[in-house]
Amino acid sequence: MPRLFTGLEIPEAVCASLSLLRGGLPGARWIDAENYRVTLRFIGDVDDDIAQEIAWLLGKVRRKDFELRLDGLAPFGGKRPRAVVATVQPSPPLMELQAEHERLMRRVGLDPETRKYTPHVTLARLRDSSSGEVADYLSARGVFSTPPFTVSRFVLYSARGSIGGGPYVAEAIYLLAA
Repeated sequence: MPRLFTGLEIPEAVCASLSLLRGGLPGARWIDAENYRVTLRFIGDVDDDIAQEIAWLLGKVRRKDFELRLDGLAPFGGKRPRAVVATVQPSPPLMELQAEHERLMRRVGLDPETRKYTPHVTLARLRDSSSGEVADYLSARGVFSTPPFTVSRFVLYSARGSIGGGPYVAEAIYLLAA
């Protein structure tokens, strides 16, 4: 039973910039650069028949390429941060693509996502980091931003034998304007 999600790849140059942010935060479990992603829709554990239906439906998605830019660092998880993330600059095409993925997952019978979609790239998962330590880490990093990059495809990923953060396997790649 695969654990699936859809997401956007991050270009190598952007991954290299993000990886320079690693370190300096007690209790952080840093994500490896090859596992940086912008998740579109977490699907979860599904049986093989549902996985095949999802893969087929995702192949019907048609969108124009668009640009994204990472623009800032933030804690994720409320009063007790669970992660440090790079935030994604607001993008209507991204939000439309994510909403389409949500509609498709509901079509195959999955429960709707109850959390508001907040696009980001997870840099570290936090275990015992205090709010103060996270604030100090973020203030020491200053303003973070990347040049825009083009999104021309999305990926159906699986995660195996892990508790978040990778390793991820690209099960299928879908061109937006195929």
